[in-house]
Amino acid sequence: MPLELLLALVAGGISAIAAILHLTGRSERTVLTQASARDAWLRHCPGDSIRQVRPAADGHAALIAAQSGAGLVWSFGADTVARHLNGAAVSPVSAGLQFDFNDFSAPGLTLALTSAEREHWQALIAAAEEAA
Repeated sequence: MPLELLLALVAGGISAIAAILHLTGRSERTVLTQASARDAWLRHCPGDSIRQVRPAADGHAALIAAQSGAGLVWSFGADTVARHLNGAAVSPVSAGLQFDFNDFSAPGLTLALTSAEREHWQALIAAAEEAA
């Protein structure tokens, strides 16, 4: 089989799979509620004791106050990612908050938050850092 034909078949197959996944709704971002954010945190950090869960208004992230300190869960496509905020640099930006993690696997994240939500989250993060 000629290489050009093989490359066309592979590219077409990958494109078809991506289209099928998108059309069946499997490419939508996860929406986090208090319960689903709690479950996601415990899946990433089993055995942790959660004190408070604060989902973002858009439902694509949640701030976690746990025994181990403050943390963040956010949607990454149909799955979630969770990171502790220990050592993370949190700074306000016009669209929300910028998180720069001390972790090569999640170098940075910008969350879209309203201005009131941004101020509230910053206060919760500061309080969690003082408590730790």
